[in-house]
Amino acid sequence: MRRIAFINEKGGTCKTTLAVNTAAWLTRERGLKVLLVDLDTQGHAGKSLGLDVRTLPRNVFHLLTEPDVRLEDVVRPSAIEGLSVLPSYKEMADFPLAVANDPRRAHRLAERLAPAEAAGFDVLVFDAPPSMGLTTRNILVAATEVVVPVGLTYFALDGCAEVADTVRQVAESEGRPELRITKVVPTLYRRTSLATAILERLGAYFPDTLAATPLGYNVKVDEAQSHGKTIWEYAPGSSGAKMLGAIASEIYGEPAKGTRRGGARKKASRVA
Repeated sequence: MRRIAFINEKGGTCKTTLAVNTAAWLTRERGLKVLLVDLDTQGHAGKSLGLDVRTLPRNVFHLLTEPDVRLEDVVRPSAIEGLSVLPSYKEMADFPLAVANDPRRAHRLAERLAPAEAAGFDVLVFDAPPSMGLTTRNILVAATEVVVPVGLTYFALDGCAEVADTVRQVAESEGRPELRITKVVPTLYRRTSLATAILERLGAYFPDTLAATPLGYNVKVDEAQSHGKTIWEYAPGSSGAKMLGAIASEIYGEPAKGTRRGGARKKASRVA
């Protein structure tokens, strides 16, 4: 069972957009059974798939803090066959305090998700909160692969370096050599000299893991989220669908099509 975490300590990097649409792509295009695990207090992953997370009686917080709550009590199906959601909402803000006295508090998520493989899931996709606190550490303990969305802004490399350091620290302290960053995805791409410069620096820092396709702005992606749908349900022929499909394919492990390392700028200019 693959366990892919989308993590960045900065907000507004398109993390949820990538997590939700990658999860949907894995189901739709590769026939995998996927559980999307939302751990952000905003609950945007569930909202992006049409769930009214405000009215659900239980969510991931209850799974993590109440021993009698089982995984099957909280998981919700989505409109896409094969894709389920473990929703989150504002209660997750209380998670660090609720487990403060537990010496294994960083392992809560991994332990509570243990039945997922027996339930038939092929992939877990984690949408992390925009911080590097206890919740994100739980995700890193539970995951084996980390995808880092990086907005092409002035402080982008600082945030990316923090994530890389934290991943290395958790891998060492938990004895998890398999935990690693498998893909760095440039987002918020625009045709500016600053974006190009940051993209080139990312390529120098992450020559083997930088995605060939940056995620540029596309209004259809925003519209899809506002309707509680993935891009393929809402606008499958849009340039946004092409971008997200190419990125999801790379995250899955397929070689980038029609691009070469260092050629990301050229491709983005065609699809953004």
